[in-house]
This record gives sequence, C-alpha cells and structure tokens, in this order.
Amino acid sequence: QVQLVESGGGLVQAGGSLRLSCAASGRPFSMYAMGWFRQAPGKEREFVAAISWSGGTTFYADSVKGRFTISRDNAKSTVYLQMNNLKPEDTAVYYCAAEYGSSLYQSTSDYDYWGQGTQVTVSS
Repeated sequence: QVQLVESGGGLVQAGGSLRLSCAASGRPFSMYAMGWFRQAPGKEREFVAAISWSGGTTFYADSVKGRFTISRDNAKSTVYLQMNNLKPEDTAVYYCAAEYGSSLYQSTSDYDYWGQGTQVTVSS
C-alpha cells in the first residue's frame, strides 16, 4: 500500500504560480511512477503530468506543457508540480497518483493509488 497526501493548493490570480507537493508513505517511493491529474466541477478527471520512477522521464498534457513542471525527490518520497502562468481554466482539484513500475502512465485506470486532492483556484 502507498499513502499519498497532497498540499500546496490555494487561490491565486491569473498569471501567478503555485507549487503542489505530494508526500508518499508505505512502499519504497523510488519503485513507483507518479502522476498528477485534475478534475474540474462537472468534468472528468484528466491527466496533467507524469514522471518515471527515476525522475529521468516526464510527460505533460498539451494544455500545461511549457507552464507546469513535474519533479520528484526520492530521498524525501515527494513529487512536486510547479505551476506557472496559471489560467482560470486550470481551476480544479488536483490529485497525485502512484503506480508501481518503470513506465509513464497517463490514464486514470493505470494508477492504483490516489491522494485526497488539493483545490487550486485561479481568479481572472
């Protein structure tokens, strides 16, 4: 089992920045690929970014490419999502997810472990 706890959400004006953190506990963190997803009201949960277990490979949704950066610190068992130039359409609950393995995963069905989510609200 892996437990995930997100933090760092909040209210920010358009053009601002936030850094989300996701702290993991349980199984060895370095054995898990990690992902960030988001869900806006009335919409399905969507992929944002993913990072391999070593941190050497990352992948982003087109909507956030060039603005968001995913990273991880395996010594701290934490994955981060740096969000810059935020837009009102980025408003959502953001979730981190973990999946055992060396691949990058983009689908919600690929991940076995989920955090409780953190709210990000971007005002115009």
